[in-house]
Amino acid sequence: MVRQDQSVNNVQSPFDGHSDVVKPEWIDFNGHFNAGFYVVCFDDAIESWMDFIGLGRPHRNVHAVTTFSAQNHVTYLREVQEGANLRVTTQLLGFDWKRVHAIQVMWNADEDFIAATCEVMSLHVSEETRRVSEMDGSAYLRLTKIWETHKELEVPVQVGQTMSVPGWPPSAS
Repeated sequence: MVRQDQSVNNVQSPFDGHSDVVKPEWIDFNGHFNAGFYVVCFDDAIESWMDFIGLGRPHRNVHAVTTFSAQNHVTYLREVQEGANLRVTTQLLGFDWKRVHAIQVMWNADEDFIAATCEVMSLHVSEETRRVSEMDGSAYLRLTKIWETHKELEVPVQVGQTMSVPGWPPSAS
């Protein structure tokens, strides 16, 4: 679960900064939360994460930079119904001057289970060149402080998974 670090930096581990409710328009023909809207919810949650790590709108406005998602890997674990209260936690997995690697965990807050995870690689991008660029030292320092707490967290099993069909292709007999 979420624990609060008592240091001066007040770093949550993992960061617990987004909540939502499964909206009627997010329900598909199977009567549950549509796969595409999980990504919408994860994307909405990334905004508060970017604020927390120092790469939010104020930073972007001052430095004329932004972040792009380079890759997302969503794992759907349990079904979620209309009206369910959700919360999304985010854990820092790694970073350098141009990238931030994180895992988001979507919780059904009503029943306290993990509904899905989203492993994400965010790129730091210059708005002028639209190319990957190095982040300002203040953001890098903030990530370093967060890492001191997050590196102690257990990494969810969904991190780094690949998709395949076991035994495929079939061997010639």
